[in-house]
Amino acid sequence: MSLYKPNFWDERFSGEDFIYGTEPNQFFKEQIDKISAMGKLILPGEGEGRNAVYAASKGWNVDAFDQSKVAKQKALQLAQQQGLHINYTVTDITNFILEKNIYKAAAIIFVHLSPDERSELHKKLISSLLRGGIIIVELFSKNQFGKNSGGPQDLDMLSSLEDIKNDFKEMRTILLEEKNVILNEGNKHSGEASVIRFVGEKIE
Repeated sequence: MSLYKPNFWDERFSGEDFIYGTEPNQFFKEQIDKISAMGKLILPGEGEGRNAVYAASKGWNVDAFDQSKVAKQKALQLAQQQGLHINYTVTDITNFILEKNIYKAAAIIFVHLSPDERSELHKKLISSLLRGGIIIVELFSKNQFGKNSGGPQDLDMLSSLEDIKNDFKEMRTILLEEKNVILNEGNKHSGEASVIRFVGEKIE
């Protein structure tokens, strides 16, 4: 189960503002723009829709899900404002059933779970990818602990390079790094932060 109480995200997303902004995550944007053959994309824990809407604007067929019904409302509003369509389901991230071998790409952008839940989600996402499919990951690292620029202040919900390397060991690694970046994603992701970034390709 999530370490957050059931209504945590509904409360967090309840204001008029988009708490992480309406522009896509910069790393997600950079990486998704490199994939020339568009198709179906899955975005778990998508929140208010900034990445889903950007991908839809580039021609992707986007499936997204989150446990917050408030987030879904705001995501669909953002898509409608731009004349775009996204498929958005409200469900607990640990219970969502993913079909196998249907997605060209998947992205996990600042989705933080307990270690067992994280590994299980990553397995599901790998299985859902077509051969040659790409996964894009940006998470707060364990070195983010104690910083006020975003993320959970719980070491178990933060990741190490070894965690991510192990979770995606069956994929071809395109990029795996830990680095300090400056975030400017609304008032909840702002300032210097320590992140892990991964891009992998499903090879079989």
